[in-house]
Amino acid sequence: MTGRPPGKIRIVAGAHRGRRLKVAAGTAVRPTSERVREAVFDALGPVGGSCVLDMFAGTGAMGLEALSRGAASCVFVENDPAVAATLKENIAALGYQAEARVLQLPYEKALLGLSDREDGFDLLFVDPPYRILPAVEVVLKPLLPSLLADDGVVVVEGSRKTRVDLGRTPVFDRTYGDTRITMIAMRRGAR
Repeated sequence: MTGRPPGKIRIVAGAHRGRRLKVAAGTAVRPTSERVREAVFDALGPVGGSCVLDMFAGTGAMGLEALSRGAASCVFVENDPAVAATLKENIAALGYQAEARVLQLPYEKALLGLSDREDGFDLLFVDPPYRILPAVEVVLKPLLPSLLADDGVVVVEGSRKTRVDLGRTPVFDRTYGDTRITMIAMRRGAR
């Protein structure tokens, strides 16, 4: 939703439960709703100690929710300068400057650069503008083995009508209103 008023997005659980996140005014940011975030984290289970990658981070709601619930670190990727500035404010407001890193890059460059990491991410959130999700899948699919840890999980948010194909069978695929959440586990050797 465009132009959602600031203060309408809150952390659902963990150390910062109830804290409000700012939304960059005048941008096309579509924050993941509290209801959907709660369902995602219920399905994921404990995330304590996880290394997280939040692509198309926007407000940072998914990555900040993970940090609030005990994740060790989060890399946020957000290319829009105004949105990235608000994201940094949200990180600072919750005191996660040491645990968070913001990359202001196009998603293709960020994914390629991050795929060179020695350790993979335990959790990868992908929530692009719905119209570009097919293009994101093309870039992401071959990089998943190098981006994710051996037991890592990718969570993709798309429109209700979207079917995600990352070459593996989803372990979770549900719709919430107009939103579809698909989770894929990276179990090595699994298809």
